[in-house]
Amino acid sequence: MPKTALITGATGLLGRQVVKAFERAGWDVKGTGYTRAKPPSIIKLDLNSSSAIAETLSEVKPQVVVHCAANRFPDKCDSDPAGTRALNITATSTLASLCAQHNILLIYISTDYVFPGTEGNAPYEADSKPSPPNLYGQTKWEGEQAVLAGMEKGWGVVLRVPVLYGDAERPAESAVNVLMDSVWKAQEEAAGVKMDHWALRYPTNTEDVGHMATKYLDTEDKTSLPTILQFSSEDKFTKYEICELFAEIMGLPLDGMVANTEGNDPNASVQRPYDCHLSSRALKDIGINTATQDFKGWWKREARAFRK
Repeated sequence: MPKTALITGATGLLGRQVVKAFERAGWDVKGTGYTRAKPPSIIKLDLNSSSAIAETLSEVKPQVVVHCAANRFPDKCDSDPAGTRALNITATSTLASLCAQHNILLIYISTDYVFPGTEGNAPYEADSKPSPPNLYGQTKWEGEQAVLAGMEKGWGVVLRVPVLYGDAERPAESAVNVLMDSVWKAQEEAAGVKMDHWALRYPTNTEDVGHMATKYLDTEDKTSLPTILQFSSEDKFTKYEICELFAEIMGLPLDGMVANTEGNDPNASVQRPYDCHLSSRALKDIGINTATQDFKGWWKREARAFRK
């Protein structure tokens, strides 16, 4: 009889790929969503309701829950702090407590934004001290603490990942995918699209993250495994450099885009880190291959641009 996994945020950019990865690994997979839920394939679950979470866990009876659901866009977090705290912290705490009560493994997807990203500090190890630069990072870090606090009663794992890209229903789902729209915008007359050419990013494919979660569960003695893990591609770009690559792939000029090297506006409400590169050493130390897809190759295939 196959084991059962429950994936929150299964209608989102990452959640969809995590569902597919567990299905390929032979698991019975149930997903949850809210506004985009499509019962019975995707269960509608209000993560702000502890009773709804308890009922779903009772019905599905999973051995593993992968918690992908989150408010993950820094600007949106800043515009809705109460809603962000409710989803990123309170719902995570409820889920962690209930999973511990029922001896369910909880894999909590966190972010590189738990680290300050100060120039010269990266790469960050799994045991490096968090110091989030914005509300998004702060709420995800507090979510981490809720998961780890439940370790006394149950079994929880934090998996930090950087900015993600992949198969998207719409470009705006990903801070990377949406840059292709920016390249097309730069084709307009006198476009003058301003693009960050300061902060360093390590775009990682959602399919790779899904595989990583299943590989972790294939390890034998899980009780001795680390509880904080990090997974990141080693591909390094600024947003402007990603746009340059997209323009090259598409055979388009980039004259209508301006590289912005100024860094954070000190008056901006949301501060971005300079470099939050995550070390994947903890995964390598337990024998997991952390190789990732080639960023340029994936996008050439996605754009069907097979020119040399």
